[in-house]
Amino acid sequence: MKKNPLKFIGFYDYTVVLTYLSLISSVWGMTRAIHGDYKLAIFCLAFSGICDAFDGRVARMKKNRTEDEKNFGIQLDSLCDVVCFGVFPALICYLLGVRGFLGVALVLFYCLCAVIRLAFFNVLEAKRQQTEGGATKTYRGLPVTSIAFILPLTFWLQFILPEIAFFILLHAVLLVVGFLFIFDFPMPKPGLKAIISFSVVLAVTVGIIFAYTTFRVPAPTDEDNPIVEEISEEITPLVEEFVEDIIEDLTEEEHAEPQAS
Repeated sequence: MKKNPLKFIGFYDYTVVLTYLSLISSVWGMTRAIHGDYKLAIFCLAFSGICDAFDGRVARMKKNRTEDEKNFGIQLDSLCDVVCFGVFPALICYLLGVRGFLGVALVLFYCLCAVIRLAFFNVLEAKRQQTEGGATKTYRGLPVTSIAFILPLTFWLQFILPEIAFFILLHAVLLVVGFLFIFDFPMPKPGLKAIISFSVVLAVTVGIIFAYTTFRVPAPTDEDNPIVEEISEEITPLVEEFVEDIIEDLTEEEHAEPQAS
């Protein structure tokens, strides 16, 4: 009597292996970021981005894919992208110092924009697959994978920019990139040569990060936002001086009134 082979839900062939590797890399990168190893975390983000850039091309190499395999690939790709290019970059920025009310608001905004974009992409791609095959030639808005290129370049600038300027840049990246995720504009989809060129630039950037950057880990508290602290340090002495002047003027007026009477 033959035994039935073990069966698992899902698909496990070469068409989805890069997507699985992308997710594994990002989750491991999260653990590294939490422990303050930002260089390795940035490497994991970049690696996930490279995997995502090629996974669609690898999947389309299989000509006899079933509709279930195609739909599974679409859903899998977006679900992994939520983790890899939504939650993971936001976590890195938060741990680097995008904190306090302002920072958390930007982290939430960025994640929300990433999820909205990916859900919208799933709807469009599912409809497109019913009428045509292959890959689209343009994006609508900025693809979420772009953060895997943008954030390493931003991190690379931390040894060039003053510390406060770097923190401001991190906040701006989350705001601008998140907005571009959901802003509807046509963006040409890069070809194979462009993807390879971006991958080379990304590899060089990560190499420079490992060789030259050193980042001081901020104190792990939600209340601390480096930008707010910097502004407070500048404003507090001015406010104190202003209050002292008012008190001094009032004191002089009190002494002057008895003399006048």
